[in-house]
Amino acid sequence: MSFNDLQLIEPVLQALQQEGYTTPTPIQQQAIPIVLQRRDLLGCAQTGTGKTAAFAIPLLQLMQEQPPARPGARRIRTLILTPTRELAIQIEESFKAYGRFLGNKTLVIFGGVSQYNQVNALRAGVDILVATPGRLLDLMQQRVISLEDIQFFVLDEADRMLDMGFVHDVKKVIAKLPAKRQTLFFSATMPPAIQQLANMLLTNPAKVEVTPVSSTADTIQQAMYYVEKQNKPSLLTHLLEDSAIVTSLVFTRTKHGADKVAKYLSRAGIRAEAIHGNKSQNARQAALSNFKTTRTRVLVATDIAARGIDIDELGHVINFDLPNVPETYVHRIGRTGRAGASGKAISFCDAEEKEFLRDIERLIKKTIPVVEEHPYVMAPGVRAAAGTPSQQPSYGGNRRSSSQSNQRSGNRPFGGNRSGNSRSDNNRSANGRSDNNRSDNNRSDNNRSGSQHQRQHAGNSRSGGGQRPASQPSGGQQRSSRPVVARPGQDTGDERW
Repeated sequence: MSFNDLQLIEPVLQALQQEGYTTPTPIQQQAIPIVLQRRDLLGCAQTGTGKTAAFAIPLLQLMQEQPPARPGARRIRTLILTPTRELAIQIEESFKAYGRFLGNKTLVIFGGVSQYNQVNALRAGVDILVATPGRLLDLMQQRVISLEDIQFFVLDEADRMLDMGFVHDVKKVIAKLPAKRQTLFFSATMPPAIQQLANMLLTNPAKVEVTPVSSTADTIQQAMYYVEKQNKPSLLTHLLEDSAIVTSLVFTRTKHGADKVAKYLSRAGIRAEAIHGNKSQNARQAALSNFKTTRTRVLVATDIAARGIDIDELGHVINFDLPNVPETYVHRIGRTGRAGASGKAISFCDAEEKEFLRDIERLIKKTIPVVEEHPYVMAPGVRAAAGTPSQQPSYGGNRRSSSQSNQRSGNRPFGGNRSGNSRSDNNRSANGRSDNNRSDNNRSDNNRSGSQHQRQHAGNSRSGGGQRPASQPSGGQQRSSRPVVARPGQDTGDERW
C-alpha cells in the first residue's frame, strides 16, 4: 500500500512526496481511513510507529474539506494536547510539513518561556494549536484562548499525561470543548485509568492497536551489561570507543545524573550534552539541534525531556540507569528502531537494579541477552545475586576479556551516593504544576504518581553481601536490593552513582 491508496488530496500527497514518504506505517494505514470517515479513534501504539502522521495527515485534509463554523477571522479549529514541549514542537513541525500547500496557520504553545509572542500569534489568528496543558489553561483563564470553535481534538501520549500528573488539567480542558467534535485519543499503553479517560472522552470510537500493549519493536536488538554502579561511566566510554555508534541517546534517572554523565563524557573527549527540565528552553532546543545534525554525538536525557525526540536513523539507545517503571523501558528504547528501521538498545544493570530488570522482562515477555565479555564485568558474588545471564548478542563494540576487568577499576570518579538533601527527577510533590519546568521538588521526570505505582521493599538484606553502607538507616533494619522509591515529597538521598 502507498499513500496514493488512502484517498488523500493532491496538496497533502505533494507534501508527503517532498518529505520522502512513500509507504504508510501500519498505524497510518489503519488510522487515516477511520479519521477521514469522521469517526472518533482510540489508538494504542508504541513510540516510533508514525502515529503523529496518522492523525496530522487526515486532520489537515478534513480541515480543507470542512469550512469553519463561523466565517471571518481565523479561529482555533484543531487542538492537539500533548504532555511535553519537545513533543509539542515536533507535532507542530509535522503539521507545517504535511500542510505546507494548504495555507493553515499552526502555532505551538508551552510553559517555561514568556507568553508574549504566543499571545501575539494567537491574537493574529490560528487554525491549528498544539499545546501543553499548563500554558493552555493559563491562557484560557486569561481569556486569550477560546475553545468554542474546536472541531477536532487530539489527546496524544495520554499515559504520559497521567504519569506527569496532568490528568486533572486534561479534564478541565475537556470540559471546555464543544460537545460536537471529532476526538482522537492516543496512548502507548492502556492501563485502567487511561481506558476510563478514553471512555469519558470518546463516542463510539474505532480502535487501532498496531502492536501488543507494552511490547518492544522486533527491529530493536537489545543487550544487557551487568556492571557495578561505580563502573558505569567507564563502561559507557568504553562502548563509545566503537566508531559504529555514530550517535547515541543515553538515559539517566535524574537530572543531576544526566549532567554528571555529560560532563564525564566531555572530559573523555566525547561530544555530549545533557537535556532535562532544569535546562532553559533555548538550551534544550540547541542541544536537540546539535544532536540531530550530529555536532553532538551523545545526548544524555531524562525520560520526560526525551519524550517527543524524533531523530531519523538513531542507531543506539543506552540505559545508563534502568527505569523502575517497566513501561518506561519500552518508551526509552522506542527512540531507536523507529518506523521499521533497525536499532540497538543497550542497558546497564547493577546489583540494586536486578528487580527492575525482572519487572521489565516480565512486561516485554522476553529475556534480554547479556553481554558476558567487557572490561567492567560485575564481581562473581554480586553477579550471582543479580541473576543468571542469557546468550550474548552479536554486537557491543570492541570488548576485552573479563580477565582484564580490573585494569581501570581504580578510576571511580562517581562512586558513592549524594547527600540526603538531593532531589531525584523521579519524585513529584502533590502540590504545584507547570509544563515540564517544575522544580525537582514538584514533579517527576520518570515515575508515575499514585500509591499503586510506588514500590517499597523492606526487610530484605542487600544482595551481594558486605557491610551496611553509611547511608543505610540505623536501627537494625536492612535495605532491600531494590532502592526505596520515595513517596511524593520524600527524598531518598540515593543518586545511584
